[in-house]
Formats: sequence, C-alpha cells, structure tokens
Amino acid sequence: MQKIVAVFMVFVLILAICPDKKAVCAHEPEKGEDQFLTNIRQLTLQGKSAGEGYFSQDGKFLIFQSERDPENPFYQIYMMNLETGDTHRISPGTGKTTCSFFRPNTDEVLFASTHLDPEARAKQQAEIEFRSSGEKRRFTWDYDSHYDIFSANRDGSALRRLTNAVGYDAEGAYSPDGNKIVFCSLRDAYPIEKLTPEDRKRMETNPGYFGEIYIMNADGSDQKRLTTWDGYDGGPFFSPDGERIIWRHFNENGMLADIYTMKVDGTDVCRLTDFKSMSWAPYYHPSGEYVIFHSNKLGFTNCELFLVDTRGEKEPVRVTFTDRFDGLPVFSPDGKQLAWTSGRTSNGDSQLFLAAWNHEAAREALKLSPSRSGAQATELHAPSGALKEDTATDTNQKQYDEGKSGAYRFSPDITSADLCAQVKYLASDELEGRMTGSRGTQMAAQYIAGYFHEIGLKPLGNKGRYFQEFPFISGSKFVPSQNHLQIMREGKGTETVSFEVERDFLPLTFTANGGVEGQVVFAGYGLSIPGDNGNRYDSYAGIDVKDKIVLILHHVPEKVDMKRHLELSRHSGLRHKAVLARERGARALLVVIGPGSSDAGKLIPFSRDKASADSGISVVSISGAVAEALFANSGRNLGTVQAALDTENPQTQGSFLLPKVTVKVSTAVEQIKEADCNVLGFLPPDEKSEGAECIIVGAHYDHIGRGGVDSLAHKEEEGQIHNGADDNASGVAVVLELASSLAEERKNNPQIFKRGIVFALWSGEELGCLGSSYFASHPTVPLKNVIAYMNFDMVGRLRGNNLIVEGVSSSNIWSRLIEKSNVKAGFQVKLLQDPYQPTDVSSFYPKGIPVIHFFTGVHEDYNRPTDDPITLNYDGMVRIAGFSRSILIDLLPQTERPDYKRITPLEEHKTEKVSRKASWGTIPDFTSETKEGVKIDTVKKDGPADKAGMKNGDIVVEIAGNKITNLYDYNYLMDTAGFGKPIEIIVLRNGKRETLTIVPVARK
Repeated sequence: MQKIVAVFMVFVLILAICPDKKAVCAHEPEKGEDQFLTNIRQLTLQGKSAGEGYFSQDGKFLIFQSERDPENPFYQIYMMNLETGDTHRISPGTGKTTCSFFRPNTDEVLFASTHLDPEARAKQQAEIEFRSSGEKRRFTWDYDSHYDIFSANRDGSALRRLTNAVGYDAEGAYSPDGNKIVFCSLRDAYPIEKLTPEDRKRMETNPGYFGEIYIMNADGSDQKRLTTWDGYDGGPFFSPDGERIIWRHFNENGMLADIYTMKVDGTDVCRLTDFKSMSWAPYYHPSGEYVIFHSNKLGFTNCELFLVDTRGEKEPVRVTFTDRFDGLPVFSPDGKQLAWTSGRTSNGDSQLFLAAWNHEAAREALKLSPSRSGAQATELHAPSGALKEDTATDTNQKQYDEGKSGAYRFSPDITSADLCAQVKYLASDELEGRMTGSRGTQMAAQYIAGYFHEIGLKPLGNKGRYFQEFPFISGSKFVPSQNHLQIMREGKGTETVSFEVERDFLPLTFTANGGVEGQVVFAGYGLSIPGDNGNRYDSYAGIDVKDKIVLILHHVPEKVDMKRHLELSRHSGLRHKAVLARERGARALLVVIGPGSSDAGKLIPFSRDKASADSGISVVSISGAVAEALFANSGRNLGTVQAALDTENPQTQGSFLLPKVTVKVSTAVEQIKEADCNVLGFLPPDEKSEGAECIIVGAHYDHIGRGGVDSLAHKEEEGQIHNGADDNASGVAVVLELASSLAEERKNNPQIFKRGIVFALWSGEELGCLGSSYFASHPTVPLKNVIAYMNFDMVGRLRGNNLIVEGVSSSNIWSRLIEKSNVKAGFQVKLLQDPYQPTDVSSFYPKGIPVIHFFTGVHEDYNRPTDDPITLNYDGMVRIAGFSRSILIDLLPQTERPDYKRITPLEEHKTEKVSRKASWGTIPDFTSETKEGVKIDTVKKDGPADKAGMKNGDIVVEIAGNKITNLYDYNYLMDTAGFGKPIEIIVLRNGKRETLTIVPVARK
C-alpha cells in the first residue's frame, strides 16, 4: 500500500487449506535435489543451446536438438554416442527441426522438420540478420505450419516423410514396440479461411489452442485423432508398457497446463496434476510407477522438475532446486539416469545435463507425499468427434468440460478458509515480497489469471489475455566511463584538475545527460521561497546564474529554530533545487554536503530514482575536496560561509561568483526500464444489457520485495522478505472472493446484472499507482462507461469492529448504500470523506469516477517483514467481503448513474519522498476524522512521545508552530523534523491545549 507520506507513511493454487483460520498451515521443508540426483554434469557444450534429449533403447545414444550450425540459426537434430562422445547431425540441415525420438528395435529415428518449406533458407538468413542486430525475441513455441514428421536412419540417410497435412505436425514419439507414433497436430485449423472470425483471431494470438493428439502407424498410415478438447494438447509419449499415452493439456487461453494420461484409443482419461501453472513435458520412469515433468509453479521463468504418481493421487514432489530453467526431463531405459534441459550454465544458455537417478528415493518421497486435494483417478470423458465447426462460443465460459478436469476449486461462497489459502500463497516467501516487475509479481499475476479463468471471467487485458502490460522505470544507473568532472583554475597559467567518479563526484539520478562548461556561482542552499520579508528566502537574490554552473549546499540552514527548519525543509528537495537553478538559466548544478552538516564532505548516494523525467540540467554531487578546490581562489572559506548561512546572518553575502575557476562536467545516467502487468477479468452484464455500464473492483497485488527505501523494518529485519500479507494480499484475496461469489450469483440471477464488473488487480501501486494509472490512460473498457471504482487495500486487520471507508464524498450515493448494507454487516464504520487517497483510487477519481476505499488501518507490521499471513483476521475479511458484496449487488441493477462530486484537494500531494529516519513512537488513529489535527491512537511505552508526556487519544494540532490539519501535514512534518533535536508540539487533550517538547530518535 502506497502510504509513504499519508498513513505512517501465477500461479500456485494452495492445495491444503488451513484448519485454523488465523494461522498458516505448516509443512515440512523440502529437501534439496541431491536426494534424487547425484553426479550432475553438463552434457552438451557446443552451440548457442541444446535440449530435448532422448535415449536410445539400449541407453548408449542420445538424440537431441541443438543450435550449433553457423549457417542455420535454428535447431537441428544431432545424435551423441554416450560411450565415445561422438556427435553427428541427422537432420537435413535446412529449415527448422524439433522433437526427435529413437525407434525401438531399429536403426531409425524420427523428427519434425520444415526443410521442405520453399522459404526455409530465406527464413534462416532473416533470423541470422535479426540476431546480429542484437535484438531478442520473447520465447514462444513455434507452430510453423510447414512442420512435418520425418523418419530417417541414424546416419541421416533414408529420409522419409510421414505426414503431409497442411499445418503443424510435430512432437512425435514411438511406442515401445516401435509400431506406432503418437504426435501433435494443428491440421484441423486449416485452411484458416474456414475458421470463424473469433478463431482466426485466436490463431494469431494462441495457435496452440488448435493442437490435438494423433496416433498413426510407424509408416505414417492410419492417422487418427485422439483428443478433441479446446486448448492445446501436445508433447505425447507412450507408457513403458505401451498401454497408455501421457501428454500435456493447456486450457483455452494457453496460460495453464496439466498432465493427463489416456488409453491409446483416447478413452480412460486421467488427470495427474493440478498445479495452476504450466506443467509440461511428462515422461514415465521405466518402472511405470511415476512420471517426471517440469512446471513453472515457482515462477513464470523458473521451471523446476517434479514427480507425480501415475494415477495422480499424490501431491507432486519437487526434484530440482535452482533459480534457472530445468525442464524436458527423460529417463534412461534402465531408469538409472536422468537427462534434462537446464539453464544452470555459466552464461545462462540452455544445455543438456545428465545425472544419476535415485529410484528408491523417488519412490519413498512419493510414498510420503500427501494425497492430492481433489484428486480424481476415475475416468474423465473427453468430448468426442471432430473439431467443432461452430467455435464462436465464448471460450472463457468453458471450463475443462464442466468439472471433469478433477481440479481443486475454491468454494463459490466467501469463506475464511479460501481467504487464508489465497493470502498464504500470495504472501509466501516464494513470491519474495512481490516487488513490481519481479518474478514474484509474475507468479502472483499467473495465480490471479488462473483463478479468473477457473471462475469463468472473461479476459480484459491485451490480445485476449488477462494481462495488461505496462512499462515503468524501475530505477537508474550511471555509466562510469561517461561521467567526467574537471576544474580549470587560472593562476600563473591554467591548471586543470580531473576528478574521479564515485570517489570525488557522482551524478544524481535525475541529471540531464550531456556535457557543459562554464564559470561557477555559489548560491548558498539553493532555496527560493516566496513570502513576506520575514519568511521569504531567496538564495538567488542579486546574482546572475545564466549560462553558469551553480554550486549549492545540501539540506537547509542547520541552526535556525525548528519552525523555520520545517518551513524551509518543505522546499529543500534536490530535484526541486535543480529546477530552480534551471529556471534561472543555469547549465549545471553541483551539490556539496557542507562542512557544518552531518556526513560533511561525503557524496550523496546514487539512489534508484523511479521518475521518468530528468531535471533538465546536469546535477552532480561533489565531495568536500572538490568544493575546496572550487573555493581556492575566492578568498573565502566554505565552512565560514555555511556557518553564517546556518544562522541566517543578514550581514552574510550568501551568493557570489567564484573567480578564476571554470568547471567542465559530463553526466550520463541510464534509466532502467522494465514492464509488469495488471490482471483484468470481466463479469459481463446480462446479455440484454448491450453496451452497459460497469463497476471496477480493484486491489494492488504488488508489495516492496525486501524493503528498500519504503521499508519500516527494524534494524535486525533489514533485507528480509516483506511478504505483505495485509498490504496487500488481503485486498487481493477479498477481490478474488468477490469475483467468485458474484460469478456464481450471475449464473443464478443474471437478470440483476444490468452492469458488468471489472475485477482489476494492479501492480506498481507501491511505486506510485503505476498500473492503475496506466489503465486509466489506456482503458480496456471505455471510462465513460465506468460508474464507480471500489478499492481494497489493507483490509486484513479488522480490530474493534472498526472498518474505515474512505472517499465517501466522491458521490452522494455512498453514504446511503453503506448505511443500508451495514444494517446486516454491523461494523463500526468510520466514513472518511477525502477522495484524494494515496492508493489506486487516485487514478480514477480525477477521471470523473466516484471512488470508495476499504481499509482496516495501519499497524506495527506495516511495511515490515512481520506482515505475515498468521497476523490476519480472516473472519473479519469475510465480513468485509460480504459487506462490499452487498453494496455491489445494490449498484448492479440500478438504472440511475451515481453522481460525481468534484472536491478541491486540501493540499497538493508531495511529489518528493522524505526519508523516514525519525521515530516518535506514535501510531495515528486512522479511524478518526477530526476537524483539526491528528488523533494519536497509540503512544509506545518509553518512546519519545511517551517521554514527552503524550497520551493515547491526544490530538496533535501543531508541530513547531506549523498547524496540523491532516495526516499529510503530520507525517511530512514529523519526517522533515529529523531526530535528535527538541521539537515543540501542541496537543488537544480533553478540549484543552497542552504544550509538549519531544526529542525524536533515529528509527531502528
């Protein structure tokens, strides 16, 4: 939750629900991969990459695909002798190849190839040119329609085409007796012209949707289709006894895949996994007792190997434990070795790895594994018949065939068990604090999208998916070789002194890039504050800095009284100082921490500034030694000048030209650009309500990773994962439960859905509401149709039956609806009027949309690693979800649009963060909305406020002479006041004003 100033400031479905609603279920820690794998070694070393290795029947050879031909950038098929290490190419060498396999009891192999494509060589050349440009493509499986299956001898001779249908034919494997081939084909999607417009669009974005499993004789005859499900079916293999086929089945939008088996005639379908992720590449152990496969359960790009029993009755067991790709596993015929494709190489490229396999350890691990929730080993009847001619039906309302998938599903009711499971996953260490753009947010996004799909919401993101990607600036870095600083001093001659970046100077993150040269003007603290003669402060009075380089002191005058200190501190941000210099014509700004300040002479650290715009001029932090060099010919001493400025001595000349010195400075800072996504699902209105209005129900799913600048971690907690259970896994879980409950309601009572509902989970809130702001600027539904936005942020700590509802003044409708719904809910509701809240409502209220925000208050664990699932009140979350559901149910059938009330903000929100270094030992009462000041809920024993005499219930109305009207004032002044210096504050206690003196301490 982005409460930095204002308030004290995917895919793994949880399979075991906590029996204790207020506790997180414990589980035994997983052992490492050495329990299964020993003598792990990289098998292939040549070329850019290699993978998909399969053993010959005698275990002496391995056939695989590799990019190692300089004239062909695509995969070709090679065979390795495991006894001698000799390797040779089998495939023709032209076009693309994939998915090879040995034919048992023969000298033959098979593979898929596009070498008959007339454009094969041209495509090779185009790919070579693309790669030489340095560009990279995002990985997607290539369903080239020219792929056909071929057989050949092991030396590449006797090449024979086995399939010739238009469309992708690949992923073939022989039966144990060598008489049959099972494979994947997209042939039934061709000719594309016969497809419906909807399916043509799907073919462009998700061609794998049309993949089906086929079987044929080894000579290519008698080709028969075995599967008819919507969604990709591929990667098939026979069981060791040849009685069954195992394969991967993707859901309709291509975001979930699980492992299935069936008899060779397509009957007796059995689902083995329910991982809510992409489970891929299943392969039987020769014993027939279990299957190995890979899955991205632990992160979109972090595939790991898992085991599962052949009936899918046990929870899968994790095999590998690396943070890079491990996939495409196969056993040797004797079951004693495992070959797989892995990115655990020195450069991260995928290559084949080989290890000894511990069969007994695998059996024991599966024996000890708990039974799978919702496991279903009985027959699952897949639909029969050819590909449906009419496929225009909305695919997002089709599930795996009405409950036949065997998937565990949350209850459509709102329950504390469901909420506990959702929070437990989202706030687990596996997601590493869900920092925007991280693996953790990718996992959370996949999880949310999988949930939306399971309950039947329509995708409302980009390209028919649930994801709306947005770009953001994750930070900045400077380029050492392009940052230079030189001083040219005049004397008997011209002396040039060069300085070293990082030792003598550093660019600031918001510097403009480039080089400038000019004379130097010292401009004191670089401040310019309007006001009367007593309050006005202008470092630039009487000095011309046009085309000059300005040198200023960091911070504000050190020895003014606290009221003046706070007054000046409001205008002391470095970015603001840079703008002041730029507006006065300066070419660059040099900043030094003066000799009279703490950290005197040190460089200002290079921070990870996330703003997208620079300040318009070069801005550099310099050391005390550089400042002394600049002052050398001036006849002045920087320490003496600062001492006079610190007391605002009117006799002091605080700004002047530094004579006989010129500075040449070059700066180069690069923004680090990344992307993340919002997850958007749509529950449409009744079919008769075409073009209807909609309501957006949202929460942010990102958090702050391991803390960083926004962390309130205690000293011993720094660097730990901030799981963000309350902030904001709690809000996400409530939105998911609302989505499930209302999707069920729509099935039963569609007539009340005169309006649709967009369920939106945002990322980037902690960095400034990036995701919701992007949606507001790039909406996937017309904003003119959005009649309200409801937000949930930190709703997991219901205490004393107090529920805070913010933004009520944005529409006259809210008070009425809240009152009505609360008759049953029975909360002590605290209505806060201000719609300018520092969370995702801020993206919608300025767009003319009424907003409302649910909140249960800040607590001791806010933005700390201790914000864990065990701390939440799940029964309270059930009540909050039910309360908000009632409000939504009232909004859905209404014909009258809620009015929008435009409120003038009380003050401008601060654009620069203030480092929160001070602690007062207080927690404001966020359920209170006083006419003046901020009410203090808790005064910590022996803290600075307690020692000053502050009491629970006091209302702080002044800090150092500055009037306090709201939380923005309170927190900003508290932070800018710093620590170690006495501050006079005034509180209201029992209606009387009391004056206290507090000495803040450094935050631990």
